Amino acid sequence: MKDQRLKVFQGAIESLIESLDALVRVARWSGAEPPPEPLRSAVAKLVDRLGTAGRLSSGSFAGTPTDSNKVNAMCAAMKKLDVAYVAYRKRIESTPEQIVDAAAALEVEIGEATATSASWR
Repeated sequence: MKDQRLKVFQGAIESLIESLDALVRVARWSGAEPPPEPLRSAVAKLVDRLGTAGRLSSGSFAGTPTDSNKVNAMCAAMKKLDVAYVAYRKRIESTPEQIVDAAAALEVEIGEATATSASWR
């Protein structure tokens, strides 16, 4: 039977990716209307999701070698996304006019994390 703890890690990374993706979309939003509620809601959950990802990725996991490899891959992706978000925040705080470029850099990191999802599914 598949270790149920994997679902917790998968849920955490998928939620984090959802919030970061929403952040990128909101950063690029140029419509006259405000961003849709689902995007705003996902962005509002970002800090909590980063905290969850940080707690999960800083802990230890004991399981089968296959499950451990999956968790290690998810934790590495979560840490990388956290670093990318911090870089995004620093960039827009120092030069707010570069928000679109900062969002593009964050989007690249999200894409790389998503590309590795085969190793943790």
